[in-house]
Amino acid sequence: MQRNVRTIDDVMRLLDGLVAQKADWWDRFYADRSREVPFFVAKPDENLAAYVRRGLIKPGRALDVGCGPGRNAIFLARNGFAVDAVDISATAIRWAEERSEGLDVRWRHGDALAAEGPYDLIYDSGCFHHLPPHRRVGYLALLDRALVPGGHFALTCFTAEEGTAAADVDLYRQGGLSGGVGYTPDDLRWIFQDLTEVELRRMTEEPQDSPAFGKDFLWTALFRRG
Repeated sequence: MQRNVRTIDDVMRLLDGLVAQKADWWDRFYADRSREVPFFVAKPDENLAAYVRRGLIKPGRALDVGCGPGRNAIFLARNGFAVDAVDISATAIRWAEERSEGLDVRWRHGDALAAEGPYDLIYDSGCFHHLPPHRRVGYLALLDRALVPGGHFALTCFTAEEGTAAADVDLYRQGGLSGGVGYTPDDLRWIFQDLTEVELRRMTEEPQDSPAFGKDFLWTALFRRG
């Protein structure tokens, strides 16, 4: 069949086929736990730990978008949050369940952008920079639908030096995201312009023996709704 676009969902699926990494790719990525992948460590992001320590975010209902093996969801649960944690990889979710040691985290295999909320905190560590440009539409819709007034959205994502700096249109022309999309602070402020910026900075590089994860090739950002 040559004609397969009739709805917006059809357009999204067509564009996904050009650039998006599928669930089975992520299952293979998480299958070997012995790989030296920086964020496989069982530590929370240093910025997330700092938000809690400084009182910038308070315990409430939280969504961990693209939770991977669960390190940030586990940290939030240990600090009084009621956490929903979602990932497209079933392999990652199984690993997270093993790590959670009976903590009350609601692990879910699926599309985090379909979550309904309401949430006081939506946290994303490394998912956003793996989304193709057309999926930002659904991402912003998630924030609009699921984040309560006064709630916080926080993320870590690639800098333009770590991720590809190619223009959005060129990502489709080249047929992939080249490992992840790099952003500038102005990019993030423009994309999330409907939210109020609380803090936007480079992640602090943390030593190996630190209780937190930190790599300075990432941006960290905290925004508030309303």
